Order: sequence, then C-alpha cells, then structure tokens
Amino acid sequence: MGPLFDQIEHAGSKHGLKLAGYHALDSLRSEKGYRHWGHDISPAETPYEAGLGFAVALDKRGGFIGRDALAAQKGRVPGKRLVHVLMRDPEPFLHHDEPIYRDGILVGRITSASEGYVLGAAVGMGYVSHPEGVSADYISSGAYEVEIACERYPADLSLRPFYDPASARVRL
Repeated sequence: MGPLFDQIEHAGSKHGLKLAGYHALDSLRSEKGYRHWGHDISPAETPYEAGLGFAVALDKRGGFIGRDALAAQKGRVPGKRLVHVLMRDPEPFLHHDEPIYRDGILVGRITSASEGYVLGAAVGMGYVSHPEGVSADYISSGAYEVEIACERYPADLSLRPFYDPASARVRL
C-alpha cells in the first residue's frame, strides 16, 4: 500500500488493529442493526416505523416539519415496521428486495442484507406490514420465510437486532 499505511498497520497491531474491508463493515452493520440511508430508511418511513422513535424530540424548540404527524403516531403500534431477519439455514444468501412471508402470506421485503459472519447465517433488515399493527407479539406469533430465487427458506424475525441488542459491547 505505502510506507504510511505500513507504519500505521505495524503500530496498530499492538493494540488489536485489524484490516476490515467495506463488505466486512456492511456485514457487521447488518448484524448490529445499523440502518443504511436509502435502503433501510428513507423519507418513505417514519422514525417510529424504522424503530428509531428514541431519536424523535417532539418538544424541540421551534418545532419541525412533520412534527404533528409524528406526534399522532407516537405511542401507536405502526402498521409497517422495520424488522431484523436471520436465516435459519446458513447456506442461502440474501441481497435485498427478497419477499418476506408470514404463515404463507406475503407481508414485506428485505431492504438490505449481508452474510452474518458472527451469527453464522445471512442477516438483514426489511419492512413487514400488517393493518392491525406490527407489534412484538405479531412478530413472535408467526412463522416466517424469505423467498430467494423462487425458493422459500425459514427465517427468524425480531424487532431488535440479533447481535448485541442492548448495545452492551458498544459501551465497553
């Protein structure tokens, strides 16, 4: 690469520095549930639908565009919700836009995904919709499959990331 890179790599090795490419970072992002702008979140989803309600400050001085719409949504179970998806079989690979089925009925699609090296199978995020709301009970009471290349594979869904959902490792 170059002399400066070599010096940084050598000095960092004493501190556990490791090389990580873009795909490795994307895999870790997917496992941890960090959303990607343009795939997992966009102007088409509200923070409550994206599981980011904790970042909404409805009492912000001066208000903001869309405040009233978000205030009306706060505390309600959204009809569309970002979910974390973990394939049960380690072989199939997710890309994005794969259909998500609940009890044989199409309910959503994958928005982003990658290999989950820590979790041992493909992992992703996507949106699930249900007219009566997508709650934790709704997610836990269904049997899920993701369609990949015209074949359905069983998957686990959760409203929380499968890896370090409490962010305990981030706070070390």
